[in-house]
Amino acid sequence: MKNPTLPGEIAVDDWMILTLILFLALLIVYLLVKYIKLKGRVESRARDLYEAWQTREMERQVSEKADTLFRTWKLDEEKKIRQDAVKKSEAVIRGKVTEHLIPYFPDFEYNPKDARFLGTPVDFIVFDGLSEGKMNKVVFVEVKSGKTGVLSQREKLVRECIDRGRVSYEIIHNRE
Repeated sequence: MKNPTLPGEIAVDDWMILTLILFLALLIVYLLVKYIKLKGRVESRARDLYEAWQTREMERQVSEKADTLFRTWKLDEEKKIRQDAVKKSEAVIRGKVTEHLIPYFPDFEYNPKDARFLGTPVDFIVFDGLSEGKMNKVVFVEVKSGKTGVLSQREKLVRECIDRGRVSYEIIHNRE
């Protein structure tokens, strides 16, 4: 039953209902504010997580790309090194073959029968005229091929010794 009220007065039941409505409205406003703050934090955290993932993913992709490029570069360089080694090896072999065949070339001014191959520190010693029974001179020959005709330090020492006349002939007799 309702309490009789004077005009302009609010009944106790109505007052309780209004208080309850006001409390619920305040609770809804409070929860809404909390929800908005929480939603902002969740979105911020989600954005931070996404950006961190995106950074890691980009770093991973860059690392993979760099690794792939490095492996490709390394294989290319190894191939170039091998090709260079083959070219140098071919040049060395060509040079050694040429050294052995020089006495048979038309430009070689001595009889091939008079040439003796040593290889180092000079390529040949030519005993000019020996095959014909007369000895004209002894010639030390160094064959150079390629772009540079530069003597090695050892070859220069031999040449200087010969130029100074510091050459002799010795007989070693083995008496076993």
